Amino acid sequence: MRDTMKILLAEDDNDMRRFLVKALQNAGYDVASFDNGLSAYNRLREEPFELLLTDIVMPEMDGIELARRATELDPDIKVMFITGFAAVALNADSETPKDAKVLSKPFHLKDLVGEVEKLLAA
Repeated sequence: MRDTMKILLAEDDNDMRRFLVKALQNAGYDVASFDNGLSAYNRLREEPFELLLTDIVMPEMDGIELARRATELDPDIKVMFITGFAAVALNADSETPKDAKVLSKPFHLKDLVGEVEKLLAA
């Protein structure tokens, strides 16, 4: 049995965050969640995570900046963005990690868990 994969979640919407944490924990992941990019980043400096799951639009530090800093700290971390703004398509020059995945809200939890599993298995 492999170690529990650790996911760092940054999502400023409280209901959404609780919802995601529950779904991911039910799927067997160890989740640390934060309501802003800055505190998520500070946690990332303390210990490694396999996956950063982050909202794009957040106060203090947005998801794109968080992802950029996260991959500087740990080039192996996988990144998945969740966004309610499909228009926030990640343009090639926005310095986002090259193989980051984007999931647009609303999505089904099973889709989220499926995408997370695929990304971590890659």
